[in-house]
Amino acid sequence: MRKLTLFTLGYVFAATTMAAALPSPALDAAPAAKGPQTAVFAGGCFWGVEAVYRHLAGVSKAVSGYAGGSTKNPTYTGVSMGTTGHAESVQVTYDPAKITYGQLLRVFFSVAHDPTQLNRQGPDVGTQYRSAIFYANDEQKRVAEAYIAQLGAAKAFQGPIVTQLAPLTTFYPAEDYHQNYLALHPREPYIVYNDLPKLDALKTQFPALYTKR
Repeated sequence: MRKLTLFTLGYVFAATTMAAALPSPALDAAPAAKGPQTAVFAGGCFWGVEAVYRHLAGVSKAVSGYAGGSTKNPTYTGVSMGTTGHAESVQVTYDPAKITYGQLLRVFFSVAHDPTQLNRQGPDVGTQYRSAIFYANDEQKRVAEAYIAQLGAAKAFQGPIVTQLAPLTTFYPAEDYHQNYLALHPREPYIVYNDLPKLDALKTQFPALYTKR
């Protein structure tokens, strides 16, 4: 379950591992797709990941929820106990004419989370906080695999990337009180230490993609 006492650990992660943006993907999704597309990412507590994607130009919607488990209609209580197999995830709806799937991946690995932490993220511990990409189709899988391999070959991180790559089966939106959590609770200590630095990194590293909402 969420460890609300280890704020400093989360702050150190945010301040030290997000110093520089990663290279753009050498392989990206074809621009042929028309209309809104969706992508699902898991990178620890969904509050901060959702906030990052809400502030990306080209993204029309970001929803916190649960993916990757076997229990139908999971609840936050069950997911937090680690018994459902789900990861806290974010479903991103985007316009591929304005932002590519590869750019979403670049932001995911650069500022949304630390892909070298296995079954945890900062102060949060458990498989429900794992790093994962849930691909919706073969093209998303191909682009994600290629980018992970590219970052690994470039030794972009001090440790190996442990991000899980798995097909998306069902995405369950989380309870209403989790949605847009950062904007509604900007002074909550967990948000201040763990998530606001992610938005600062997004502004700094991707000024052309950042949008204020």
